[in-house]
Order: sequence, then structure tokens, then C-alpha cells
Amino acid sequence: MARRRQAEIDSDTLSQSMSSSTRKDSNEKQSTVDVEVSDAERIFEDELNVTEDDLRKAKEFADTIDLETTKKMMENVMKIHERDPNFPFAVLVRIHEFLSNEDVFERPEKHEELIWEMKLEAALITNNSPYAEVRAVVSNEDDVDMPSSTIRMWTIGIFFSIFLAFINQLFSIRQPQIFVESNVAQLLAYPVGKAWEKFLPDWGFTLWGIRHSLNPGPFNKKEHMLIAIMATTSKSLPYSQYIVWTQVMPHWFNQQWARSFGYQILIALSTNFLGYGLAGLTRRFLVYPSYCVWPATLVTVALNSALHNESNFPVPGPLRKIFTMSRFRFFMLAFCAMFAYFWLPNWLVPVMTAFSWMTWIAPKNRDLNILTGFNNGMGLLNFWPTWDWNVLLYTGVDPLMVPAFSTFNSVAGSFVLGWLAVGLWYANVWNTGYIPIVTNKMYNHFGKIYNVTMALNEQGLYDHDKYMAYSAVYLSSAQIIAYFSFFAVYASTVMYVALFHRYEIAMGAKNLWRSFRRRASLQGTLESGDYEDVHNRLMKSYPEVSEYWYLGVLAIAGATGMAGVACYPTYTTVGVVPYGVMLSLIFVIPLGIIRAMTGVEVTLNVLAEFIGGMWVEGNALAMNFFKSFGYVTCAHAISFSNDLKLAHYLKIAPRQTFAAQMVATLISTFVCVGVLQFQMNIPNVCTDKAPMRFFCPNPQTFYTASVLWGTIGPLKIFGANGQYSWALLGWPIGFAAPLIFYALIRKFPRNRFIRQIHPVAIWTGALNYCPYSFSYMWPSVPIAWLSWIYIRGRYLAFWAKYNFVLSAAFSAGVAIAGIIMLFTVQWYGIDVNWWGATQAEAGCEGKACLLKYLSQGERFYPWWDGTRVPAP
Repeated sequence: MARRRQAEIDSDTLSQSMSSSTRKDSNEKQSTVDVEVSDAERIFEDELNVTEDDLRKAKEFADTIDLETTKKMMENVMKIHERDPNFPFAVLVRIHEFLSNEDVFERPEKHEELIWEMKLEAALITNNSPYAEVRAVVSNEDDVDMPSSTIRMWTIGIFFSIFLAFINQLFSIRQPQIFVESNVAQLLAYPVGKAWEKFLPDWGFTLWGIRHSLNPGPFNKKEHMLIAIMATTSKSLPYSQYIVWTQVMPHWFNQQWARSFGYQILIALSTNFLGYGLAGLTRRFLVYPSYCVWPATLVTVALNSALHNESNFPVPGPLRKIFTMSRFRFFMLAFCAMFAYFWLPNWLVPVMTAFSWMTWIAPKNRDLNILTGFNNGMGLLNFWPTWDWNVLLYTGVDPLMVPAFSTFNSVAGSFVLGWLAVGLWYANVWNTGYIPIVTNKMYNHFGKIYNVTMALNEQGLYDHDKYMAYSAVYLSSAQIIAYFSFFAVYASTVMYVALFHRYEIAMGAKNLWRSFRRRASLQGTLESGDYEDVHNRLMKSYPEVSEYWYLGVLAIAGATGMAGVACYPTYTTVGVVPYGVMLSLIFVIPLGIIRAMTGVEVTLNVLAEFIGGMWVEGNALAMNFFKSFGYVTCAHAISFSNDLKLAHYLKIAPRQTFAAQMVATLISTFVCVGVLQFQMNIPNVCTDKAPMRFFCPNPQTFYTASVLWGTIGPLKIFGANGQYSWALLGWPIGFAAPLIFYALIRKFPRNRFIRQIHPVAIWTGALNYCPYSFSYMWPSVPIAWLSWIYIRGRYLAFWAKYNFVLSAAFSAGVAIAGIIMLFTVQWYGIDVNWWGATQAEAGCEGKACLLKYLSQGERFYPWWDGTRVPAP
């Protein structure tokens, strides 16, 4: 039984109960009726993380549910949510008691209280989301007459699609890179839409019985979200550009035919649209189910709500105070505060970013730096390593956005596996002691950066004699652990989803099959054992997009990709396209479910280049195609599914979302390819003499990986005779981890701690190593605990009103400040040279301290002739 409230409720707690409906949209009115709430209902309110306003509305629906319907719904809830770490654990315990007690159904009059609780639960999950974080920002009401596909929306949406694609593509080759996020576009689009609303006249025309006006009235949240979806779609650059860069540059593959606009547009359209076709086919697995929360979308919805929700209700919060500030005002204050603050760590006081305060005691102490350092150490024992909010976002996990259990599992995994990396380094296993402990660079046996051209012939192909005369590839200990974890996370993902989500997958497959037979609803019916949350029911008001539309997109995108590969001298089989689709079909649902439930992102880049490298060993260009189609198809499918969930939460007509995504993707592709044509003709681009810092760090990394994995091949690194073949143990260990966890949870089904363990999230913690250290990960823990455990557990209404708005405000503040900073002080090279700027690079933090050093001309094991000989 969950904890009970104290019998005596003070005035602040009473205020909290009476003002808890603050997270609803403007069309939701504050109830002023004071309703008697029983002790049992108060307990249930705490257990489910709902407010009295939620219970008040649920009671009306609960009166209409009979016992048999309640039983069917609770059985389905157990099937779907029994292993769901986001679902309130105490409620699952009560549901289990309800279903396992036959006496409840034989003599219901003796169990009226338990039956009433189950009816309330059935009402709550039917009339709203079962998750407090979703209820916090997503309305359970809809205005079907609210216009969304307007002239205003399309004009502003197309403008920001062009703007984001142009800016992100132009500066994608700059070091450091400039990247404008979609929430920045959403923020900037708001004043444009309001100005349009105020100044343009109501001129229009009627087409097919529908009037289209230049000014249809107030700039509303659906229009704004469609603009944000277009911006989100267009911000993603064509991954095919990396293939083109490596081909065109004279100092790389020097294949000038790749400058062809036709070639570039064909493969760009293919890689962009393949994922979109898959996303539509996975809607019933990743979008419609209520358990697919998609934490990242909640921040975008919170920003939208803050800008458009004019209602404002007081909520009790910390310090025994009542907070009356509106979400919009709170957003603007937090945004301005972060905008001003970010100038300190990012320009004026860089030591605030790399706050390795323990290394200042002895900057050149190797061991102290290894354990506490930010830049060149593991940072495992630094209590507070940064004051820079942007550092927390570098690993892709916003502690205010993702559930706390995801943060805790990921950080715990990185901490444990980080010590394994330390052990390998200090033991000098595989000569890791000659290499910096946490780096993503590859080294030769002289302890220098690996020069891949030393193992290639004049045509840029692998030369075995030159490779043997030069060196094998050596990795840092942290990078070895990262590769081990990549293999483990792929295996764990498939096994975990098969064990814990097989019912949901079967349900999605059943509904997908029904949709092809043109007789399915979104989620089934109560009679079939399924239940529909309120968002699915509301979306039934709008015509659905047929799966055949998405299949058509998939077919056309596949055809353009094959044409690009076959019609040009790529020396690659057209089979790379179906290979990418097949690899994505295997992983898109498992990876998508993990992303949707935990906020943790797992990509297929390592697996795609590993398989491609083995398939076409010796052909770097072919491996690039295998990697691109294998990785980006799945990544785009999951990204587009995230956008579809946004539209689902805002109740935007699916066909309008489909059109917006298609147009934005098409625009983005042509804009990016056009900018790429310009970039390739910039004098000295991608060299040390490049203007405007266009040094191409990402294409350089892609080229190096293409030669190492394509030309040299993964078999020489991870194969049977490879030095790091033991890293392949990640596959069996990854498969075993969910099995062990499954056995534990079956043996201890009511253990709350075991239920919060997530094997996939644990492995993802180590994926962030190289070049990031534990210093980038640990600060998320106290913030996640403060937000999701302390504040949410004590001040639910306060947390619901402000938490995701704060996340959106901080991210927008960092992005806007970063862009302005880049085009001002950083663009002109204005630096502040003082202790706060130089201390971050002092001692071992500036230049990595090694465990072992080589003498001039000396190299380390393995030596090709088995002796210690000087370099030739």
C-alpha cells in the first residue's frame, strides 16, 4: 500500500487540492465546487499522481461502467502496463489484487471500495492519459473547428523550413557547428503569427466549399504546432551529404562526378523519404498507444501551451507559497535568465563549463585528472563538474524532459562501465595506457593519430602490404567500452522488447492488418479487450492517412535511391536500399518503443557500418551507402514518428500533418542540396585554410570512419584475429541482461526498485563516452531527482504547470544566446584572456596525461616480427 496522507491536512495542502487543475488548456474552466473526497480516494489520488479535479471528472464516467467491463479493461491494463516503468506502481498492485481475488466478482457487495477504485482507474485512463507528465501539458479536449491548414500556417511554415534548412546546412561544416533547433523556430514563429493576425486583412476565397482567408482569425495553437512540425522536419539535414563530401574533396576520394546535382538530389531524396514511409507504417506501434509517451514531445507541447494558454490558475509550491505566475510569463523570465547566464560559461568564464575544481589542486597530477578531470579524465569522482546547462544536453538527455528512471539507469550504467575503462587503462590492456583514456580518435602503434592514407594505394583502396608496414588500429579504453556497449544495447533492445512488449507489438500488428483491410479503428474496442485513451478517441474525428500512401512514399523513395546508385559510377549494388529498409524494419519498432517510453535514443550507426564493412570490405564508398541507408532510414522513421505524436497530442488532422511533413521534407532536401553545391565551390573548403572556419569536422570524421570500416574493415579490428574481438561479447551479454532482469521481476513482482531497472537504458550510458566523460552525465542526476522525485512527488500541480515550460525556456535561451554569441564575439575572435578562461586547459586538462610514454622511434605491442624494434 502506498503511503497515506497525514490525517490532518494543513491549509497549504488544502489549497493544493482545490487549485490542482492548473495544467488544463484555456478551454478548461476551473471548478469551484467543493466536493467531499473520501480517505480512500485521497490515497488513490496520491498513488495515481492525479489531482482531485481529475477524480471529479472521472466519477461521472465511472458510474456508467459495469463490473465486467471494468474487469476486461483492467486485464488489458495489466498486459500493457505491467512492466511499464512510467505507470504508477501502487496502482498496478491494486489492480493485481482486484484481478486475482475471485471473491470480488462472486460477491462484489463485499468489495465495493476496491471495485470503485478500479472503476475510477478505468475512467481516468479512458478520459485522459494514465501519465501525469502527459496530463501536465496535453489537453484532453479538442475544438474540431479550429483551423490549422491555413494560408498563414503554410506561409510561415515554408519560410521557417527554408530558413532552418539553409542555416543548418550552411554552418554544418563550420567548427564549431551552428544548429538551429525547431523550438527556436517555434519561438520565433509566434510573434510573426501574432503580427499576421493583427495587421493583415480578412481577404479570402472559397475552394471546394471551404473558405481560405488571408487572416482566418487568432493565431492558434494548431497552426503554430504545424509550423513547429515543419521546422522539426526541415532541420534534419540529408545524411547523404557526407557521402558527397568524401567523394568530391580532392584530398579524399576526388570523384568529381559526384558534383552532379542530379546524383546528389536522388540520394538525398531517397535517404530523407525512406524513413518517412516507415514512420507511417509504425503509427499503431509508436504513435497511437498511450504508453508511447515520447518525452521529447512534451517540451514542445509545453512551449506551445505557454504561448497560447491564456488561462492562469494559482498552484501551491515549494516554500509554502501559492504561485500565480502564468506559463507564458514564467517561460519569458526563464528564457531571459538563461539567455543572460549562458554568456558566462560559453564565453566570459569558460571554466564554469569544465569545472574540474579538484584538478586545480595539482593540475599535472595524472591520477587526480583521470578520476576527476572534465576534458581528459573520466570525471567519475567530481561531485559537481559543470555550471553549463548546455553540457547536460550534449548527451541528448534533458533531465527535466525524460523520466527520472531513464536518467538514473543511464548514469548508473556509465558510472559502472566507466570504472571498467579505468581498469583497462591502468592495467595497460591492449596498450591503452599509451593513449588518452577518453578519446574517439584512433591511433597507430607509435601512439600518434592514425593516418589512414598510409594503408591505401594510389586509387584510395586498401593495400595490405602498406597496412602491414604501417600499423594496426588502436583505440582508447573508453572507446572500447563504448563499442562493447553498442553491441550490447542492440541485443538488449531486441530481447527486452520481445520479453516485455510482445503484447503491445501483437496488438499493433493486429490493428495494422485491420487497417489494410479497411475496417480497423485506431486502437480497437472495449469488447476486444483493448482500451482507447481520450486522445485516440478525439483523433477519430479526422480522416486517417491510408497506409498505402506511406507505402507509396516508401516505394518512390526506394526507387530514387536505386536510381542514384545505379546510374552513377558508385561501384555499389542497388541492394543497399532494400538492405537499409530491412535493417530498419528489424529495429525501428524496438528502438522506437524504447525512445517513446524512456526518451533514450539508440542509433544504428555502429551496427550499419559494422555490417556494411564486412559485406563490402575494401570498398569505402560502398560501405558509406550501406551505413547511410542502414542508419538514417531507421533514425528518420523514429524522428518522424515523434512528429506524428506531436500532431496526435494537439489533435491536428493526420492528412494535414502528412502534407506538412511531405512539403517540409521536399523543401529541405532541395535547399540543402543547393547550399551543398555552393559550399563545394568555396576556396580551400574542408582544409586548414578554409574561410569562416569551414573546416568540415563532421565530414572528416565520416571519411575516416569510411576508410577504417570500409577499406580496412571491421574484421581486422573485431574479427577472430582482431585485437578487440572480445568486444563482441557485448552481443551475448546484451541478450542475457533482459533475461536476467525478466527472471528477477517475475520472482519479485512487487519490488519497486527492480521494476525501475531498465537494461537498455543502462547500456546507453556508456555510449556517450568518447569524447564525453562522466562529467557530462552525472549533473543530470540531482536535477532529475529534484524535478521528478521531490517536486513532482510533493507539488504535482506546480510541477505540471512549470516543469516542461522550464525545459523549453532553458533550451531556447541556450540556442538563441549561442547563435548571437557566434555571430558577434566569437565570429570576430573576441576572447577574454584571464584565469577563468585559461584554467580549464591547465595541466592534464589541456594535454592528456598518459600512463606510459614511448621513446623516440619506439612502438608498442603487437609488433609484426614479435620484437621491440625502432620505427623504420
